[in-house]
Amino acid sequence: MALSSSSSKSSLAMIMKVAALVALVLVATEVDGQSCNRHLSGLNVCGEFVVPGADKTNPSAECCSALEAVPSECLCNTMRIASRLPTRCSIPTLSCS
Repeated sequence: MALSSSSSKSSLAMIMKVAALVALVLVATEVDGQSCNRHLSGLNVCGEFVVPGADKTNPSAECCSALEAVPSECLCNTMRIASRLPTRCSIPTLSCS
């Protein structure tokens, strides 16, 4: 299915926002004094499964292994930081259903 130009631009904008958010979180997240960067950057292999409108819905074995390698506290801290960013950036809070 081909995307329209406005849909492509919208998807690209969303991808850029997600990439910026991930970059900020990677810099800010630490667990027990040890950086989560290495573990979180390993999740790049999951990108094709989480982008809005992705054709592939089932993650690869490589993605699942990368996710399993991330310490749970690292994931939780990342989610907490990400959820606070909109307020700290004075933009509307995200409402995900």
